[in-house]
Amino acid sequence: MTDNVLTHTTVLLNEAVDELLQASAGADGAYVDATFGRGGHSRLILSRLSARGRLLAFDKDLEAIEEAGRIEDARFSIRHEGFSHLGELPAGSVDGVLMDLGISSPQIDSPERGFSFRFEGPLDMRMDTTRGQSVAEWLATAEVDQITEVVRDYGEERFAIQIAKALVARRQERGPITSTSDLAQLVAGTVKTREPGQNPATRTFQAFRIFINAELEELEQALEGCLRVLAPGGRLVVISFHSLEDRIVKQFMARHSKEVVDRRVPFAEPVKMRLKTHGRVRPSESEVLGNPRSRSAIMRMAERTEVPA
Repeated sequence: MTDNVLTHTTVLLNEAVDELLQASAGADGAYVDATFGRGGHSRLILSRLSARGRLLAFDKDLEAIEEAGRIEDARFSIRHEGFSHLGELPAGSVDGVLMDLGISSPQIDSPERGFSFRFEGPLDMRMDTTRGQSVAEWLATAEVDQITEVVRDYGEERFAIQIAKALVARRQERGPITSTSDLAQLVAGTVKTREPGQNPATRTFQAFRIFINAELEELEQALEGCLRVLAPGGRLVVISFHSLEDRIVKQFMARHSKEVVDRRVPFAEPVKMRLKTHGRVRPSESEVLGNPRSRSAIMRMAERTEVPA
């Protein structure tokens, strides 16, 4: 957490750190905060590590890197990279990985970042503003079928094709959409029904953010990387905030927490499970009351088995 005007309340803070530090190495271990954000998890981890403990963080957001610079602790370091790069660490060198997949409140509440339909701002949505296309740049050339696929698959939006057609028609008539308010208004005019209390543009904004940052692909790469870098007895803790992320995490943990028999090879030994799952945790009623943005969070936990990758 920070003292900035735009603050962030870390979800499942104590629960996540408690679970992470149950790794066999305990307070002496080497840990990864795969999504530093505004550093809530990292600061608590550091407060509970011994002098021998180490913490490495990853983040693509320059504001997160700046926030991490305020931590004066020789046990801590951060990389300006997406967490898909954690698989590049030495095999078996990490005792625990924590992934908080939620977008931080300062990102949402900063109009210039373009993440929210609640504020007027440029239609950007990049986590790393130093590279890649913004949403506005992509929409300037994307075709109806491309936009439809993104909105349908990443936003689970049943009006995806209508939204895509409206976006392309608007581009042909008056030029491409470049602001958050223009996008929100166009979607609101296209989506005629929506769940009570949900803005019509919610799913579309989610879809474009996930797509432009390749969030699901990065998550899949990072999870696979964990199998390589986690030491036996190491912990994997993942907090997700929507069904697309949680489904990937759940299926990954399920797939690697059972023995697999290759039926194409007679008498072959089964491939031993590589993870032991430890269930899931949801925020308490009191946490949701204090921080409504935590209501959709699901934390899943697993332990690296003794079997080498």
